[in-house]
Amino acid sequence: MAGDVLGSFENKEKGASSGFTPYQKFVIAVLAFLQFTIVLDFMVLSPVGAILMPALHITPAQFGLVVSAYAFSAGISGLLAAGFADRFDRKKLLLFFYTGFILGTLFCGLSPNYHFLLLARMVTGLFGGVIGSIVLAIAADLFPLGMRGRVMGIIQTAFSVTQVLGIPIALYFSNIWGWHAPFIMIVVISSAVGILIMGYLKPIRGHLGVKAEHSVLTHFSETLTNKRYIQAFATTALLTTGGYMMMPFTSAYNVHNLGVPIEKLPMIYMITGLCTMMIGPMMGKLSDTIGKFKVFCMGAILTVIMVTIYANLPPSSLTVVILVTVIMFIGISARIISSSALTSAVPNATHRGAFMAISASIQQFSGGVASALSGLIVTESATGTLEHFDVVGYIIVGTTVFTVVMMYFIDQYVHNRSKSA
Repeated sequence: MAGDVLGSFENKEKGASSGFTPYQKFVIAVLAFLQFTIVLDFMVLSPVGAILMPALHITPAQFGLVVSAYAFSAGISGLLAAGFADRFDRKKLLLFFYTGFILGTLFCGLSPNYHFLLLARMVTGLFGGVIGSIVLAIAADLFPLGMRGRVMGIIQTAFSVTQVLGIPIALYFSNIWGWHAPFIMIVVISSAVGILIMGYLKPIRGHLGVKAEHSVLTHFSETLTNKRYIQAFATTALLTTGGYMMMPFTSAYNVHNLGVPIEKLPMIYMITGLCTMMIGPMMGKLSDTIGKFKVFCMGAILTVIMVTIYANLPPSSLTVVILVTVIMFIGISARIISSSALTSAVPNATHRGAFMAISASIQQFSGGVASALSGLIVTESATGTLEHFDVVGYIIVGTTVFTVVMMYFIDQYVHNRSKSA
């Protein structure tokens, strides 16, 4: 197919045993660093909130609006970009949005007041929200399906690296130079990555082999209403909803329900992040070797077991909490990596950018809905413990089981399409 620059048909399970070329390794490293900067920019605001709120004299409600402004802007921009995402060289598209992201982040670091910061976060979200989808589209363009598990496994470690290195370093800088410092740090790192992309990433135009015959609106509509794509979008929404329902309350649950000292919380996140950094690439390689759906099922089973245990865990020692959390996140990582690799084979090359952009928007909106829904379920008792957290756990278990069924049909579609090619 014209969309595959490296000359491999995108839906055939080949390349699983072959190694990466030097250029492929460079591309993977660049994509991973891109993902790292985007994730760090999104996540860093929450931990520096304790410094930022008194510095700008803003209320928790105003701070919450600053945090959510990025997510909603990112969701909207993904939908707006979907119509023209497949009409340009992906390198040029990436550089355009990454430049906007860097400028938005710079404005965040230079913000003198609340309203300027709110506007800066909206700008950052408008540009940053599209980059993740471009990264996945490039990965699908340049690597055959048999390699994508390993590629996704490495790219997804960006979340773990952010947790282990990015946020602690950002907090260290903010304690010395103030809350502006982490954003300036991200600008410096991102600028270096941008220079590498500009100088060494080759143009990615394979998807332009078929001339676009429809308008931007028609292209968007065709992608959004395609029956097979809708199935993948629904699966993505359900996966995201399940994941985000528990996330907002894990810190409070660890402290108030499980009895973890608050000063020990960073240790839990750091150890969990280190373990997922090591496990992620292994899961990616395993999904290329034995099959992405099989790894997804393994991850789903592990997730169901460990979420049930975690949501009903009595006050426990730090060792037990870390062990349960690590195993739970191994299951979650296996699902994310294998599902990302498998769903990347669903769209045609000419629809891939639009598909990824819409999918990224759905993730943003689903995450917001999930957080709001869990906020309606979980309540705080007079003693500070969280009540009904187990209900959230059972909902996640139910959605996880349902996504296995949905992913089965996606796997069958990809397999049948590969055989008929």
